[in-house]
Amino acid sequence: MNADTGPGPSPSTGFGTGTGTGTVDPDGARRTLRDGAAVVLPNPAPLTYVVAATVPQAVNTAKGRPAGQAVALWAHHPDTLAALDGALDLDPGLTALAGRLLAVERVTLLVPLRPDAHRPDWLSPASRDGWALLFGTRWEPLRPVLDDFPVLYVSSANRTGRPPAAGPAEAVAMFAPATPVLPAVPLAPAGGGPAGAPRAATTTLRLHTDGRLELHRPGAQDRAFPAPERYLDHVREAYGPRAGEGPGPLSG
Repeated sequence: MNADTGPGPSPSTGFGTGTGTGTVDPDGARRTLRDGAAVVLPNPAPLTYVVAATVPQAVNTAKGRPAGQAVALWAHHPDTLAALDGALDLDPGLTALAGRLLAVERVTLLVPLRPDAHRPDWLSPASRDGWALLFGTRWEPLRPVLDDFPVLYVSSANRTGRPPAAGPAEAVAMFAPATPVLPAVPLAPAGGGPAGAPRAATTTLRLHTDGRLELHRPGAQDRAFPAPERYLDHVREAYGPRAGEGPGPLSG
């Protein structure tokens, strides 16, 4: 699986038929990604907008942070986890669990890398200290934009020091015109969830080789629960005993 990489970030001008100042339609979003530049994309509630690109440096440049900072690999394509099978230090059952947590729970997931195993070059920007950071939300209305790009890099749609954009107006104010925004409304009238639903960046979980789960960063998925442990209890009940087995403590 090869990344559709371009020349890197480029000025966001001439995006064809947009939906307003600083915004693009799905065709414009695809052209932006094909050019190697970053675009701000919507997610279903309760998640915020994200910044995505085929070039990891473009994501970081759009966010105003160092170009070499780690980004998440957007594992939206059905073949992505399969392509990583030899690189992840997870048995088949835990690899399947990782896929469900990414696609169904829509969390961001830290997964262990197998020492000395071959890793595809496109995993490197999402890898640090023996772990890879994966994001796997596959919102159906966004598939026409994503499906042409099996390798994408992604991060929350925020400029450094600011909260992630919950809606298109916030995203445009932070990113346009240098980085265009694809609003959710043309894709789905309610933007993927109830109107006015509060949004937040995704919860990040860490899945260990022995099946333990830790809450690495709180977010949208766990905030409805009275304590982080209760969210992990929910995951265990929904996905089976291997989702969090073992005594490991939660990390902040």
